[in-house]
Amino acid sequence: MKMPNPTRMNLINLRRSIALANKGYKILEKKNEVLVMEFMKLLQSLQSDRSSLYAVLQEAYKSVAIAVAYIGNFQLEAIAMHVTEASPIKIKLKNIMGVKVPEIERVGGENIGIKERGYSLITTSTAVDDVSDLFQKAESMIIEIAKREQGLKRIVIEIDKTKRRVNALEYVRIPELNAQAKYITMRLEEMDRDMFSALKHVKKKIEKRG
Repeated sequence: MKMPNPTRMNLINLRRSIALANKGYKILEKKNEVLVMEFMKLLQSLQSDRSSLYAVLQEAYKSVAIAVAYIGNFQLEAIAMHVTEASPIKIKLKNIMGVKVPEIERVGGENIGIKERGYSLITTSTAVDDVSDLFQKAESMIIEIAKREQGLKRIVIEIDKTKRRVNALEYVRIPELNAQAKYITMRLEEMDRDMFSALKHVKKKIEKRG
């Protein structure tokens, strides 16, 4: 580590840099705490959503078996051919401590009417509608899980970046600045002592001449 010239101006600048580095360290630490809290919240929600999705999918596949029993496999497949495609989704970005976390939403809302599904209850069984309801619910849950997973990935990356910056300040930059300030302080004190000794020596010489 190269030491700066031992001047009072350099010491003033170093003390300013130390204060700024300490302030940045505290801000980054706080940011890291908030990100970790958000990560834990998203992780808990994701685990809960995955369990719920598994249960809904089980019910959905059971409803398919029931619908087959009511109207037959051939007719169910024929109805499925006329079901409209899943509605499109839109993605917005939410800012969490500088991290762009995606917000995924279905265009047109969560509820889809019978007409939009591409079939009619007049010509089908209510068992078919149960199938549609459950898979629509599963689709919405999958969108929510995808949103949380993408948010988790981005937050993990930001936590890692923030932690490395915190460590760099704590273990490298701040100690370097403190060491430089200590070096300049010691050198200035040494120079002051030398100057004081030199002045005393000059004073004694003048007194002897007098």
